[in-house]
Amino acid sequence: MDDQDFRLEARSWLRENFPPALTNVSGLIFQGNAHAAAASADFQLWRQRMTDKGWGVPTWAPRYGGAGLSEAQAKIIGEELAAIGGFNPIRSYGTMMLGPTLLEYGNEEQKLEHLPWIASHERRWCQGFSEPGAGSDLASLQTKCVDMGDHWLVNGQKIWTSGADQADWCFALVRTDTSRKQGGISFLLIDMKSPGIEARPIVLISGSTHFCEVFFNDVKVPKGNLVGEVNGGWSIAKRLLQFERSSLSEVKTDITPLAPLAHRYVGSDAEGRIADPDLRARMVHNAMRHAAYMATVRRFTQEAKNGGPNNGVSTLKNLWSTIIQRRSELVIEILGAHGLGWAGEDYSPDEREASRALLHSKAFSIYGGSYEVQNNITAKRSLGLPDR
Repeated sequence: MDDQDFRLEARSWLRENFPPALTNVSGLIFQGNAHAAAASADFQLWRQRMTDKGWGVPTWAPRYGGAGLSEAQAKIIGEELAAIGGFNPIRSYGTMMLGPTLLEYGNEEQKLEHLPWIASHERRWCQGFSEPGAGSDLASLQTKCVDMGDHWLVNGQKIWTSGADQADWCFALVRTDTSRKQGGISFLLIDMKSPGIEARPIVLISGSTHFCEVFFNDVKVPKGNLVGEVNGGWSIAKRLLQFERSSLSEVKTDITPLAPLAHRYVGSDAEGRIADPDLRARMVHNAMRHAAYMATVRRFTQEAKNGGPNNGVSTLKNLWSTIIQRRSELVIEILGAHGLGWAGEDYSPDEREASRALLHSKAFSIYGGSYEVQNNITAKRSLGLPDR
């Protein structure tokens, strides 16, 4: 089947099977009303349909829960989903980060043990990387992992672990050699139900509690849960972070235009334009940056298909962070006093959500690798600039 025929098939299936009640509902995992949506019958039905179709992870092999499709076909599914205001209900840390990493570095036993459960979203994962003393300098991590012969013994603490209180498993970086920095780190899969693990939610200024601090106290982990070689975890982690940044730079092309919101809250002039010309100009600038960003994504994708360099992920991540942050600020400016709401019946759910979205957007330039770190990567790998 050629791509055009596949597009027609995908369009027909998606329009027939996507629940209309979920149109334009956020597919993000830990933002806004995503929790309420995920609990709905429509969401559960949509997730089951996509699981049965294998389209939650379309490029994965069927034995791992996917559909064995090409990258081009997977992109078509995403485009057709965006066209109807839909989203991928299987999208998670498992599909965005761990799954692709296991496909490259895991052994067949590990793939068969975990990938089908990730593909059906029946096994939720969290990322145990950052520590109180190891944030941007991740290689300074100190969570110790000792070889006890028939198992690993893990002791230490992780922080800013998204969804740890709800996760079934954790993919974690642990220190197996204290004499080396990057060369003493291993990549371990840890069952969150193991005795000795405690996850404590951290309440954020946005009202969200998806971040946690996680404590490991004499946690026993089977030897088979090590991915790759002992002390070889740093290379795996760098690859996983590439997958994370890539997923953060993937956005729906149908971002809701700000013009209708501005006409409603700011008003229109005699010629039907948004009444505030300065606001109007800044809205256009943000829309142009988004259009340019999407064109750059398409160019990078085409270059990668043609065998060109694939080192633009850090650039895309930073570009998208600034676009979405500025957009969140524009929304609050448009709402005016209505954008100050946090609780109570004086503000609509959308107005309250806008306040939280603004605060949440500030984290975009930190998680997935800080803005400054991504600029350094762009300077070295894309521009070829010297280290100093």
